[in-house]
Amino acid sequence: MATMHDLDWLFAIGTIFFLMSAWGIGANDVANSYATSVSSKSLTLVQAGILAVCTELIGAMTLGQKVTATIRKGVFTIDPFLDSPGTLILAMVVAEVGSATWLVGCTKLGFPVSTTQSIVGALVGVGIALDIQVNWGWKSGSVSQIAASWGIAPAIAAGFGAVIMLSINVLVHWRKDPMKSALQVITFYYALTAGILALFICVEGGHGIKDIDDMGAGKVVGIVLGVFFGVVLITLGFFLPYFYRKLVKEDHRLRSWHIPMGPLLWRDNYTLYWPGDPNSVIVPDYYDSTYKGDSSSSATTTTLPEKNNGAQTATKTADSSPVIEPNADPEASKDSPDAQKEANPDVATDKSRSKQLAAVDDLPWTHPRRIWAAARHVLTYGITRDIIHHQSRGLEAIHARAPVFDNKVEHLWTTAQVCSAMIMSIAHGANDISNAIGPFTTEYMTWKSGETSAKTGTPDWIKAVGGLTLGVGFWTYGYHIMRGLGNKITKQTPTRGYSMELAAAITVLLASRLGLPVSTTQCITGGIIGTAAMNWDLKSINWRQVGKIFVGWVLTVPCAGLVSGIIMGMAMNAPQWT
Repeated sequence: MATMHDLDWLFAIGTIFFLMSAWGIGANDVANSYATSVSSKSLTLVQAGILAVCTELIGAMTLGQKVTATIRKGVFTIDPFLDSPGTLILAMVVAEVGSATWLVGCTKLGFPVSTTQSIVGALVGVGIALDIQVNWGWKSGSVSQIAASWGIAPAIAAGFGAVIMLSINVLVHWRKDPMKSALQVITFYYALTAGILALFICVEGGHGIKDIDDMGAGKVVGIVLGVFFGVVLITLGFFLPYFYRKLVKEDHRLRSWHIPMGPLLWRDNYTLYWPGDPNSVIVPDYYDSTYKGDSSSSATTTTLPEKNNGAQTATKTADSSPVIEPNADPEASKDSPDAQKEANPDVATDKSRSKQLAAVDDLPWTHPRRIWAAARHVLTYGITRDIIHHQSRGLEAIHARAPVFDNKVEHLWTTAQVCSAMIMSIAHGANDISNAIGPFTTEYMTWKSGETSAKTGTPDWIKAVGGLTLGVGFWTYGYHIMRGLGNKITKQTPTRGYSMELAAAITVLLASRLGLPVSTTQCITGGIIGTAAMNWDLKSINWRQVGKIFVGWVLTVPCAGLVSGIIMGMAMNAPQWT
């Protein structure tokens, strides 16, 4: 039971802003994990939303302890609060207020900022306002060590992204028969993805799972290799026959639920249960134009620049697409505002919603039909937005500079990309949940015990609430940031998205092992740039969008710190805290 009941009101405020902070992190940061998967058409936004709730909760509940400790006591020591636990609660509440305010504002404006920088900046502002020593020096959990990871992490992620994409280019895309080569190596990439996830779980441990220090290197190597070769066998036995029959033999009836048929699909006369439509498209066009311009324009032909290194040269003909201007502003469109509105895919969805709400407008608020219509409007708003298409001619010119590869080969990597996105999301839940629950855990444990201590554990219910709120944030408002981290930077396809996400996931996992709360936004941005660099054309990257993201990073620490510092300074001039 709590002992500091005189501060119940303060703890209530802290709880509200804890939820607001976790929601903001979910809306702003969880998009890092799934933006490229949705932009490349490997996942729908609804599928990504469901996966996000599950994977963020798993990461937060099972693997999030180490970084939580860094946030709680790494920025400044809590020794000055030993005789004043009430002030410590106030400090953590103010830090949550500053961080949550900045996050929600940036999310509303569509800026993918670092949530780690936000909470660290807020804590620094609180420390300065209280005139206590902030841990600037180079030591475990200090501001300088955390800040160094912000610069190092994007560079490492860019390196991993470039290496992974280059390996796919060399082994698959640049070969004479890319499809044959892809079938030969896809097993390795599936197993690699699973092995990395197994290694991370072994390294982190927690909740009854022994970590690497308890198990020993030999046991860990055995587990990782066991998972690796286990996935190899599963892929060879079930996925390869399915992909061969679907992509090489072009059986249009095959669906994902036929994968368990496995070896039976090697035979020519197999019988399918619940076959799909034989007239359906085998794979989507991952290089289909994402431009939605003036609907009154006539069909035009867009000739892509000649690609080398084995990439296919393509000429696309798209209906209702204006002529691309290679030197156009990536964010500018010459279409009229009315034309842009008609071209915006969200408009049709909004009109449909308006009709649904208008149909029950005459009913009382307590009527089940009106309640259901309102609930459906709220619950589905964030997952029915269009984050793939855009209305910028300049951005279409940037996309046109990316090499065009075989759509069937790209389709092989959709499953691997989804798995890499899930790893990235689990890593995010393990790493960035601390940005919300770190300060709140200190508030709660101090309010409950009446004593100042940094050695208490994080209750499971706090991790659970934080993890679920992350998923809700993504579900309801994450589409804003997914647009900024998807096709707005460069052309997204499954092989590229896989490289980006796996690179970012590896970087975050390494940082989490070291207890460094790195920015997943910076990791995925680094992964995107490193992967896009393998287009061998720097003009295939929208540097204007990258610059906007960088400005958001630069402003985050001082702005969050300023908000928290001002509030803390005002609060400390109020009646004395005890």
